Amino acid sequence: MQISLLLMEEIIKLFVIMFMGYAVVKAGLMKSSESKSVSVIMVYLVIPCVILNAFQVEYTPDVQKGLLLACAAAVAVHILFLLLTAILKKPLHLDVIERATIIYSNAGILVIPLVQELLGQEYVIYSSAYIAVQLILIWTHCKNMLCEEDKLEWKKVLLNVNIISIIAGVVLFIFRIQLPSGAQDVLNMMNNMIGPLGMLLAGMVIAEVPLKTVFTRKRSYLSAALRLFIYPVFVLGLMKVIQTFASIQDSKQILLTVYLASITPACATVTSMAQLYDKDAAYSSSLYVLTTLLSIATMPVMVGLFEMVM
Repeated sequence: MQISLLLMEEIIKLFVIMFMGYAVVKAGLMKSSESKSVSVIMVYLVIPCVILNAFQVEYTPDVQKGLLLACAAAVAVHILFLLLTAILKKPLHLDVIERATIIYSNAGILVIPLVQELLGQEYVIYSSAYIAVQLILIWTHCKNMLCEEDKLEWKKVLLNVNIISIIAGVVLFIFRIQLPSGAQDVLNMMNNMIGPLGMLLAGMVIAEVPLKTVFTRKRSYLSAALRLFIYPVFVLGLMKVIQTFASIQDSKQILLTVYLASITPACATVTSMAQLYDKDAAYSSSLYVLTTLLSIATMPVMVGLFEMVM
């Protein structure tokens, strides 16, 4: 249970920072709408730097195998999520916002700082695999689901700054190109910003949503249960199967990075896309807030189950 206890400690720290963002808005020092400026810094500067930094590790056959394992596991998790959602869509009457919330997690903001603290910087590279798979699906499947289109805009996918940074990172990794020490120092500094900045952003967003409406809408708890508990249980079984066939020494730690990404709260990008395509952005925002607040309790429990099963 050591990892789950450490996880709880780290989540509490991050949630204290989130409360700071909430307090700044509630005190009238900033407006919740100003979180968009912070979001631009996060998406276009911090996360790309973190991804590039993750790939600045020594190229070894073990790291290569680990990255392939993480990619395969990430693809398998998303296939599982898509299948489960397709099965549950009609029986549970899941609308488009609920389906998007259940499938897509807030992996980009939460998982990297948690992996850094729990497993070390050398494991962040494996987190990038899940982020890459999810980004591709968000700008293809999720976008088309929300705007009710069948056409895929691959140009937007490939020109996404995070996808570009992943491709650049992979190229640098494969060709064993190490950036100058000064550039690596800058990446390390940006790397340390992702957790605090991400949670400040979450706090500012939460301050805009009336908490009464978040906790009193009973329907929201169904999506929260699926995102934070039921789907992670299925993923746990999947991770066990994958580990059985994996021949890598540290497969448990690598699969833990994928598992952590799959049990995080609802993806903040879904709310932004709901606003863009005239869907129920208020409901999406409330689900984001509810799952974020509940995850402080659910994530350590799910990681505790991971330790027991794996």
